Amino acid sequence: MADKTSNWKFADEIVAESDVITRARQQSLELGIEPIAPSIGAQCAVIVAATDARSIVEIGTGAGVSGLWLLTGGEKAMLTSIDSELDHQQHARSAFTEAGISANRVRLITGRARDVLPRMNENSYDIVFVDADPQSVIEYVEHGLRLARPGGTVLVPHALWKDRVSDPAQRDDLTTGYRSLVTEIAASGAVVSALSPVADGLLQITKLAE
Repeated sequence: MADKTSNWKFADEIVAESDVITRARQQSLELGIEPIAPSIGAQCAVIVAATDARSIVEIGTGAGVSGLWLLTGGEKAMLTSIDSELDHQQHARSAFTEAGISANRVRLITGRARDVLPRMNENSYDIVFVDADPQSVIEYVEHGLRLARPGGTVLVPHALWKDRVSDPAQRDDLTTGYRSLVTEIAASGAVVSALSPVADGLLQITKLAE
């Protein structure tokens, strides 16, 4: 029987990434950005496609890997992406252009997420993707749940944080933060959630109607 590590490796390697995403992934690594794994990207694309998402917010543009995956699943979706690094967003914009994504489908906002998110409309987005400032992940998820429409979904990659969250002996602040997030979300009656264990985890949180 294959062990979990080989299953995760297989789940990543079976994904057929486009050449544009592969180049954006390499650019991310050169910039010191940790992009989402191919298996996480593919899951996000499936969720976007399954919900026929038209409006997506991404917290953490990076060099465009996650944005490309999200738009792969939503051919009619509009992406609003927030990042504090203008240089990263310029690389992402180049990747979106190379992928043939129309400029009017992508809005890049340069600024700190904690300053931008409070000004965005609540109950307005189909998907909110949270991948920035891991020390602020709980705050960003709270914003994401406010922004998501009823039936909308908040996606949180790295939710198992370097495979540390499942080990109770790991007590550093980041691990504890992710562990608290996963635990509190699982106990909430306002959402339905699932934690995928591929790569370093994808927490999926769908907001229920009030």
